[in-house]
Amino acid sequence: MCPSATIWAKAASRAGVLTLLAALNLAAQETGGTRLDWRQFGNVSLAGPATVGLASGPVSRVWYSSAGDRLALLTAAGERWETEDFESWKPSQAVPPERREAEASALPEPSALVRGAGARLYAAGSFAWSSDDEGRTWRNLTGHARFSILGGAIADLAVSPTNPDDIAVANEHGVWRSLDGGLSWDSLNALLPNLPARRLLRAPQPRQGLVLGLADGEEAVWAPGERTGWRPAGELVTGAERTLAASIAARTGAVVTRALRAGAYLYAGTGDGRLLASSDEGATWREFRMAADGRVESLFLDPREPQIALAALAPALAGGARIVRTTNGGLFWDDVSANLPPGAAHGVTADLATGTLYAATEAGLFLTMTNLRNAAPATRWERIDAGLPRAAVQDVMLDSEGNQIYIALKGYGLYRTLAPHRLLDPRVVNAADFSTRAAAPGSLLSVLGRRVASARMGDSEVPVLAASESESQIQVPFEAAGATLSLSLADGTPGGRSFALPLRPLSPAIFIGRDGSPMVLDAERGLLLDAQTQAAAGGRIQILCTGLGRVTPDWPTGLAAPVENLPNVAAEVKVYLDRMPLTVTRATLAAGYIGFYLVEAELPAVVDAGPAELYLEAGGSESNRVSLYLQP
Repeated sequence: MCPSATIWAKAASRAGVLTLLAALNLAAQETGGTRLDWRQFGNVSLAGPATVGLASGPVSRVWYSSAGDRLALLTAAGERWETEDFESWKPSQAVPPERREAEASALPEPSALVRGAGARLYAAGSFAWSSDDEGRTWRNLTGHARFSILGGAIADLAVSPTNPDDIAVANEHGVWRSLDGGLSWDSLNALLPNLPARRLLRAPQPRQGLVLGLADGEEAVWAPGERTGWRPAGELVTGAERTLAASIAARTGAVVTRALRAGAYLYAGTGDGRLLASSDEGATWREFRMAADGRVESLFLDPREPQIALAALAPALAGGARIVRTTNGGLFWDDVSANLPPGAAHGVTADLATGTLYAATEAGLFLTMTNLRNAAPATRWERIDAGLPRAAVQDVMLDSEGNQIYIALKGYGLYRTLAPHRLLDPRVVNAADFSTRAAAPGSLLSVLGRRVASARMGDSEVPVLAASESESQIQVPFEAAGATLSLSLADGTPGGRSFALPLRPLSPAIFIGRDGSPMVLDAERGLLLDAQTQAAAGGRIQILCTGLGRVTPDWPTGLAAPVENLPNVAAEVKVYLDRMPLTVTRATLAAGYIGFYLVEAELPAVVDAGPAELYLEAGGSESNRVSLYLQP
């Protein structure tokens, strides 16, 4: 079995941190120097108010090279980027040139910037303008129905030194280019890493995407199956927080910056470093203040153990980042900052089972291991953001299972990787959706946090299909039976590790990509269906899944399914779309794959446009729910 929380609590110490760092360093040696496999989450561009292509974050300066073959820019976060192909971007050392205003007979707007030379001039203000008569008359290049098609006022405008029709503009939504003097515009934001990420508000959930708080206070969501950009989200998360903060402020008279609740427990942080807590739904309050602390930047609360809370603070005076914790519902808070470097702590999250804390700070991302259920001395923090751009980490969050960690990196957007504490606390999960649902004969399992050399179930060998330092895949034998699946894994640790999982004849799960997209295909075209490639009414879909149990005729465990004469699923499989049954045309092993099943179903002739809920049922067991985007 996995180590218990009690064992982890006793082991939480500097030795625990060093053991974890040793594991990370070992992975680095074997994977070419990258300690954690950080990946940008989704597309870094943001679907904002601009009507011409995708948008990103604020850009304050834009300029061409002297030869006109490169374009460079300066983001509001202070990052400099350049492009040679006017599509992809790389870090730049180019220095923004001095602003040089051109002479114009008149301005189209008060205080407009003027660029160009001779008769051809350009101006930038709320709109972009051009003039071919030295500024006596002007043409609006971006106005439409009283609004700018580029989404707002222009911060800078540049003209190529080799072509007066080649211009670029920058504003709060990114950078755009025109090759015909402003008659048409192309967005250059799709590959620009400038998402203005500020807070992580909600981790991805079934049929719900990650919700991000932007630097301007707005929310954006990356919906499952979305591949184009972030979409405005209204107030999915912060609306409730603002309501709670206003209620607490009214009761206590405090200026509340952050607020959380779980059951009867309420917590709030203030702009002057006070921490407020109530365990009786706000009837009574406890106030605690650390000496010389500044603004409370973030709060962390696990609803399963609401008496435990963490807070991240930005110091009012020069000093290190501050992380404080309570284990008793706010009766007392103790400082666990230890050796955190100078600057603000912007975010904090924790895995209570292992006692692992993660801190997002102005100096980077840090980890420590401690006892979160009882008072204990502060432990040393270690930096764990090797391989990432050197930038402030604005926030950090774990998913609900504690398997993936997400960070918001200032000026760069979102990154994610396997949560480092999984290297010490490996977990066996369903390979389709990383859930802890029961195993089934023939299904695929993932071992998170371990390279598995071999696996056994009793006297039977369990095939290891893939193995890396952070994750391995195994297949449950088709002949597995009983109520419990006992696995013994040889993973390089003394004696290996043993796990026991519930075993059911059927435990269906639809495969989900790491970006949240379900693995559902158009049967005719073979294309993966998502928000852009939608399923058509009356068409057929193919669902890749696992956990559908035995097949007929029998098929050997660990062997890829044949291309022809595919074994059929023995059990009856049902498919539901918005809770309405679909006609299932076949349910077989997936040709050429191990542990994958393919279920094909027909869509109704009439459907409503937009996302619909899709799931499977077999033997009374239901799969995870995914979103299928439909077009009539």
